[in-house]
Amino acid sequence: MKQYEVQMASYKKHKITSIPVMEHFYTLQGEGFHQGKAAYFIRLAGCDVGCVWCDVKESWDASVHEKIKIENLILKIKETPAKIVVITGGEPSIYDLTEWTKELKQSGFNTHLETSGAHPLSGSWDWVCVSPKKFKAPLPEVLPEANELKIIIFNKSDFNWAEKYAALVSPACKLFLQPEWSKAPVITPLIIDYIKKNPKWELSLQIHKYINVP
Repeated sequence: MKQYEVQMASYKKHKITSIPVMEHFYTLQGEGFHQGKAAYFIRLAGCDVGCVWCDVKESWDASVHEKIKIENLILKIKETPAKIVVITGGEPSIYDLTEWTKELKQSGFNTHLETSGAHPLSGSWDWVCVSPKKFKAPLPEVLPEANELKIIIFNKSDFNWAEKYAALVSPACKLFLQPEWSKAPVITPLIIDYIKKNPKWELSLQIHKYINVP
């Protein structure tokens, strides 16, 4: 077992209250179903998915980021009017988030998760967004738990890939197609045409990048 895998496995085995955090900030949710809503983001460090087009590759190495206790983060969150707390990454599901979500919910926050689905879910969630990646497939048991399926479209073949996963989520799951940012000018028109032909899908845009917020 690789050193990274040993480290991540240890996080799963033990109840944890301190997790490496790359950054945390109050902003607007820029993508998907809750787009435009105020939310406090906690970006956990550590990822074994490794998307080539990832725009936060500095989050991958958990060892270079400070471990923070959730109670300390809650004090920061309470300095804002935030009602929604989004746990993202990196890949947050490599950690056992039971204690974190317990503390957040006891403090009155709605808990949202953004995950590739590549690891088992832990914790208590009000909203789960699963965004499958080709670099490490989502677990079959995670997909039915998704409230939102968000597929990043990088090329035309990704539409068939999107339909594969749309067939595996619950009927109530919201379906979104999102252009990969660096190819958005080319891909967005293709997504628009596809949604017009397949209206079960909706368009997700990274509006935080258009309005220059985190």
